[in-house]
Amino acid sequence: MAEERKKLTVPDLAARKKAGEKVVMASIPDYPTAVWAERAGIDICGVGDSLGMVSYGFPNTLPVTMNMMIEHCNAVRRGAPNTFCLVAMPYGSYATPDIAVANALRFMKEAGVDCVKLQGGREKFAIIKAVADAGVPVMSHVGMCPHFVHQYGGFKLQGRTAEDALAIIDDARAIEEAGAIGFEIEAVPAPVAKAVDAAVDIFTFSIGAGPASCGQLLLAFDLLGVFDQFKPKFTKRYANLSQIAVDALKVYAGEVRSGAFPDADHSYSMKPEEIARLEQAIGRKLA
Repeated sequence: MAEERKKLTVPDLAARKKAGEKVVMASIPDYPTAVWAERAGIDICGVGDSLGMVSYGFPNTLPVTMNMMIEHCNAVRRGAPNTFCLVAMPYGSYATPDIAVANALRFMKEAGVDCVKLQGGREKFAIIKAVADAGVPVMSHVGMCPHFVHQYGGFKLQGRTAEDALAIIDDARAIEEAGAIGFEIEAVPAPVAKAVDAAVDIFTFSIGAGPASCGQLLLAFDLLGVFDQFKPKFTKRYANLSQIAVDALKVYAGEVRSGAFPDADHSYSMKPEEIARLEQAIGRKLA
């Protein structure tokens, strides 16, 4: 049994930001990956709705539902009980303050998460504030927000100009003012992310936004090479599990077709006297 470790808390995130200590995050979609993450000492398991793409094959995150996310959260929580768990609220689950509060409370009650995360800045001020006022630790998301993919015309880098960067900084300040405990910065130039992080006192984490943020996030299926249909520029591959799996399955298929598997080492035996009784009962020899 794995040794129990101290789980990060919300106050710990603020302390890490103040101390300049890096927080390691990974987007974890399922139980076995959560087990690996906790064994590896990952600080935060983020159950992202990106699982709609890497686990279900959707073209984007929009089809993911609350019920899907709750089930995945429960699997991750079982696999990593001593790791801070953040869940991404799926598209449509925070359309209004009332809807957002109801669904955030569902996550806290039914999935046992430590924090919820939605997407958007100043335009989501009332929604973020409502969730925070309901007593739910809440984060948000600036830069490239996948829920706005159709508005962008695809998954595209944000904050390319000074004007766009200033708008992202304004979003960051609004998120802090609304009572959020932190936010994600995605797919913006590194200097923009540095300015955004410096503009607020709350916890920030980056995916594809350079090293300035307190936390760094990658999708576990991306960094492990499980999902290999495409690789974002900001993803670093630390393994190629997809190829390992394909190679293993090919060997398995070959052994089944040749008769090499299963062999005696992978089959159950029977006492000789019981085999004799069975052969007598059915009237023929068993190979």
